[in-house]
Amino acid sequence: MLSLIKYLFNRTITQLGATKLLRISCQENESRTNLLNQENSFVIQDVEAGRAGNIESRARNTNAIRDYFEQSSHPVAAFFFLAFRLGAILTYLLGSIFSDNFTLIFVVTILLLAFDFWTVKNVSGRLLVGLRWWNEIQPDGSNKWVFESAHPNRKPNSADSRLFWIVLYGTPVIWVLLALSCILTFKASWLVIVGIAIVMNVANVYGYTQCDKDAKRKWATSMATQSALGSLGSGATGLLGKAVSSGIGSLLSGRR
Repeated sequence: MLSLIKYLFNRTITQLGATKLLRISCQENESRTNLLNQENSFVIQDVEAGRAGNIESRARNTNAIRDYFEQSSHPVAAFFFLAFRLGAILTYLLGSIFSDNFTLIFVVTILLLAFDFWTVKNVSGRLLVGLRWWNEIQPDGSNKWVFESAHPNRKPNSADSRLFWIVLYGTPVIWVLLALSCILTFKASWLVIVGIAIVMNVANVYGYTQCDKDAKRKWATSMATQSALGSLGSGATGLLGKAVSSGIGSLLSGRR
């Protein structure tokens, strides 16, 4: 009888211990499951935040481009000003991906550079910043730079002016970096394209820099002339007033 009681007691204790261990293991599994769910939720939140950030940045860039073209006084001129320049650079960089024909890439890039040079020189500068330049060959064979600028009273569009000068000065820097790349990789044939691009872009940079200086000089001269004429006019008016007043005074004193 005593042995039966001991046996039942030991069995009960064993069952209670097993039940307790089972509960502990279940709790551990639940805690692990909760931790995994929390980690998954954090990962999902991070991914969603990253996607939201990318969408936000894209939307911001799109809004900036749309805002610029809404603020621009000449959006069509600004579009082609950017299109020809970006087209030439992208054709040079990515043309070999779509075609192994170097001659085709060379011709397309040079055509885009020529379109860009003519457009910037004759259209984009005149519309976006009110400047234009050209070079005349004199009868004696010498070159004469001719600069044309808008009237000083014309108010330039700040968005157009900022875009024009940043892109005008930034594009030659890109081509110079590409030239250094060609030199380091010993690509002489590609260096020909880059050399032509640098010459065309630097010509426009020099022409518009000199044209801008000439316009500012003309504006300063015009302001000085106007101020001088204004001071002369006021002085002449004062002298005329004094002469009239003295004449009237002398006439009245003579009658007395």
